[in-house]
This record gives sequence, C-alpha cells and structure tokens, in this order.
Amino acid sequence: MTHDYDSLREFAERNGLTFNNPVLLRTALTHRSYLNEHPDYDWEDNERLEYLGDAVLDFLLGEYLFLHFPNAPEGELTALRAALVRRETLARLAQGLALGPMLFMGHGEVETGGRTRLATLCAAFEALVGALHLDQGLAQVAQWVLPLMEGELAGARVEVADKDPKSRFQELAQGSFGITPRYRTVRSEGPDHARNFVVEVALDEVICGRGAGSSKQVAAQNAAIDALARVAEWTVLVAEESSAIERGAVDPTLAAAEQVTQ
Repeated sequence: MTHDYDSLREFAERNGLTFNNPVLLRTALTHRSYLNEHPDYDWEDNERLEYLGDAVLDFLLGEYLFLHFPNAPEGELTALRAALVRRETLARLAQGLALGPMLFMGHGEVETGGRTRLATLCAAFEALVGALHLDQGLAQVAQWVLPLMEGELAGARVEVADKDPKSRFQELAQGSFGITPRYRTVRSEGPDHARNFVVEVALDEVICGRGAGSSKQVAAQNAAIDALARVAEWTVLVAEESSAIERGAVDPTLAAAEQVTQ
C-alpha cells in the first residue's frame, strides 16, 4: 500500500470522516506486522488507539442505551452493549467501511488472510474510533458511530430477547473476560418430592450470582439472572482477580482454597 495521505483522505471522506491530523488516521490503520517488516519507519502501530477506542465505545454505547431504554434493567443493557461491541459486530462494521484493504500490513500477515480476519478488523475499527476521539473529541465520535450502531441495534435486541439468562451471562463473561462461567450446586434441601436446589455461578474464583429452584437447571438459570443483575459488583472483582493472577500476586490454587473456606 502506498503511504500518501491522499488515499487516506479519500478513504475517510468515503466514510463520512475528516481528520485534522492525518497521522492519527495512518496510525489507526497500521497493523504491527507492517512495522515489523519496516523497522526503519518512525511510526506507531494501532494497538494503543485500539485500547482507547474500546473504552470510548463502551462509554458511548452505555450512555446511549441508558438514555434510549429507560425501563430496561441493568442486565439487559449490559447484554445489549456486549452484543454491539463484540468482535463480530465491529468486524462487520469495519467490512462495511472497506477497512481491510486500507490497512498497512506485513506481507506475511496479508498472505494468511489478515485483511479479512475478524479480530484484526475489530481492532482496526476500535483504533479508528480512538483516533477520531483524539482528533475531534467525543461528540464527533458519537455523531459518526451511533448511526452505524443503530443499524446493529435491532438485531441485538432480538438476540438478547431470544436468549435465556445462562446464554446471556456466558456471552457477557466470555466477551468481557474470556472466561466461561462455572455452575455448582451448593445446597439441596427438602423431601425428594419437593426438593429445592441452590446453585452458584462463578468466573474463576469470583462468585457472581446465586439462585434457587425446584431443579438444578432452574436454579442455574436463576443464578445467571442474579449475576446479570449484579454486573457492577462482580466485574470489578473479576478484573482485580485476573490482574492479581497475571502479576503473580495471587496463586490461583490458594485463591480457590480461600474461596471455599469463606
């Protein structure tokens, strides 16, 4: 790909964008493989902008959903936002912008399908959002992004409505932390003909919800409902737990033992 700013400006204009600082746009479109093959270029890849764009999208969509669905509970709002910012959705938006062909990408990455890889397209879209935020601020990002997202919202609402609580919680957990929920029966009581079960659902060693029911399946669904209603509580704990384990400050085995004894 050529490095001239004319082609970048044309890409931006085709997609309803303008950049005061074209270097930000170039950075948003630069995959790290390109710089690996061109170490003499004094460029930055798009990974830091991807991080920023992810945070901007979370905030913008969280506010949008909060204002437009005043009667929706927290769990539903969270599930809707997760559906809108997940990899498949953002990659689809990137495809609509013809983002893949514009990426500065190493030959090896191109030959292995990098321009159509969902993770790469998702990251590039987030980086583009981050670049626009730095260039012109949050209001301009909202003006550009929200109409794109409105086209995805109807499908997300149908999807969330059709999913049972366990499926919604699993998608949220895997999308946010890459962790599959683990359910365990902690208590059963009552006579055989009227048994009552209590089930907890956890991410790693953090208990996110608890539910009761006449069967283990019903109790597990209720535990997922409880977890979806307490998103603000357990997301902080899971993030702290994951960070501590990554730093080596917590031994996962000891954390598990401590959780059991509590």
